[in-house]
Amino acid sequence: MNEAIEALLNKPDELAAEPADGHYVDATFGRGGHSRLLLSRLSPQGRLTAFDKDPAAITEAQTIADPRFAIRHQGFRYLGELPSASAAGVLMDLGVSSPQIDDPTRGFSFRFDGPLDMRMDTTRGQSVAQWLATAETRDIAEVIRDYGEERFAGQIAKAIVARRQERGPVSTTGELAQLVADTVKTREPGQNPATRTFQALRIFINAELEELQEALAASLDVLQPGGRLVVISFHSLEDRIVKQFIAQHSREVYDRRAPFAEPKPMKLRSLDRIKPSAAEVAANPRARSAIMRVAVRTKA
Repeated sequence: MNEAIEALLNKPDELAAEPADGHYVDATFGRGGHSRLLLSRLSPQGRLTAFDKDPAAITEAQTIADPRFAIRHQGFRYLGELPSASAAGVLMDLGVSSPQIDDPTRGFSFRFDGPLDMRMDTTRGQSVAQWLATAETRDIAEVIRDYGEERFAGQIAKAIVARRQERGPVSTTGELAQLVADTVKTREPGQNPATRTFQALRIFINAELEELQEALAASLDVLQPGGRLVVISFHSLEDRIVKQFIAQHSREVYDRRAPFAEPKPMKLRSLDRIKPSAAEVAANPRARSAIMRVAVRTKA
């Protein structure tokens, strides 16, 4: 959290203690840890806009009585609705939050038995249980393979459909976790066999990767020249998208059809790739897989 805010504010050491002006965006409010720290570093003229589609996050955000702060009940794919070149920094902390994982009623974790939901926004869309109740074997296998990088995706999908035909659809996290455990005979050391399947279904049902791509594209318009983009990801699929996006926009583009024309200037410059410290991982083991990438919007 501290490294993310430092990267976002871009304050030289001699100015680090000075409050920051400007408009900043917390694209994934969660339970507000980043937003509260950022507000403590802003001047009276500073502003913070946050996005989140989880109703519980919106409830938490409404406890922040600060006129510089505004929350939008939207996913961060709507980042582009902000005015062009209006943000001095955009922060994206991807994936599911710890309170979501720890709430059995949300269905994100196989550690607790609860309804197989996994929606970030519980006010709209299909739950995982609803989708699995009608999805074809090939579609389930494709989701688990592509979003979970699970080599036993085909076997798991067949088991889910067979269970549905024999005893009715899977409806709880415990049922799904046990079904996967019974199907996947080879386990990765230290990892529950259902880990990849749960990750895949969560990413799919919330369209997380598609939303990330839309939000990254929108950030190019929303960031002002010199504005910082800070993205924290927790698995390889997210990080690959972020890495490729920054790389794509960190080089000049030449038009092969007009070899003597001036190249289109790059829109971003990659600044850093940061892993959590040993102390942070010891205090919060869920941070162990995090990767934070930092880029700056150029004047193009």
